[in-house]
Amino acid sequence: MKLMDLFVKMKGDLNEIEAELERAITSDHTLMTETSVHLLKAGGKRIRPIFVLLSGKFGQYRLDVMKNIAVPLELIHMASLVHDDVIDNAETRRGQLTVKSKWDNRIAMYTGDYIHGKALTVATKLDNPRIHQILSKAMVEMCIGEMEQIRDFFNTEQSVRQYLLRIRRKTALLIAISCQLGALAAETDEKYANRLYRFGYNVGMAFQIRDDVLDLCGTEKQIGKPPGSDIRQGNITLPVLLALHDTSLRPKLLQEIERIQSADGAAADTSEALRLIRSSNGIKQAEALADRYTQKALTALEGLPDLAAKKSLKDIARFVNKRNY
Repeated sequence: MKLMDLFVKMKGDLNEIEAELERAITSDHTLMTETSVHLLKAGGKRIRPIFVLLSGKFGQYRLDVMKNIAVPLELIHMASLVHDDVIDNAETRRGQLTVKSKWDNRIAMYTGDYIHGKALTVATKLDNPRIHQILSKAMVEMCIGEMEQIRDFFNTEQSVRQYLLRIRRKTALLIAISCQLGALAAETDEKYANRLYRFGYNVGMAFQIRDDVLDLCGTEKQIGKPPGSDIRQGNITLPVLLALHDTSLRPKLLQEIERIQSADGAAADTSEALRLIRSSNGIKQAEALADRYTQKALTALEGLPDLAAKKSLKDIARFVNKRNY
């Protein structure tokens, strides 16, 4: 099942969001437009805009209002990807050359900053201080999450709690406020907006855990980058941390991680580390935790009106947790 198969009825609105994204990043500066459009055209699941639109269905849904939330949130996500690729020295994303690879690090960094600026420009069309406060706070938390990840590169002694806090900041918060702000922009009842925030938070946690599992178990065709990219870059994710709890595997896995750390970045061979992790219970334990977050997300939807949007949110939550791309 492909994600867009779930949203045939939303096709028109999603097409408008896509067009609005391109309009937002287009400027008189040819190179800035070219780099930004390159990232946009590489595709993406557009999870955040979809959550904005569906959450708005529980209130006074108007696309001309909703797009001023959906577009900034997706642009903020896009900007974070450009910066991530520089930090991670990533050559490809979604099967396409990254901005830093096609151009260089300096161009990529300024492209990310430019897209952030464009996001804030679109958001100013909404005259609601609370929305801006929530958005800016989430952006600050995202930056802290990125800094924490850098600090913990190749840190095999970090706790599961540290990992969970990091992905809360890096991933889950932006998905959570996509649901919350979509509801607030549609003037939805506050109790519904809170439920939708909890739904988005738990889906976001499951989403990132699933992403981390796919990096270890997926193929390059599925995930758009070589498997093992996270560990090659020093990002010790949940399945790796859980595999390290296996005393019979820990010494060899630590040795492999140390070897990868001392190797030359993208050239590091991760095949043995991947074999060890896959042979442990780390993958299954991580998937079980993602299942628990998904169940919490579904529980958060209880009490919402029985609209078609509610069923779609349930379908997305289940899809996110079982996806293979």
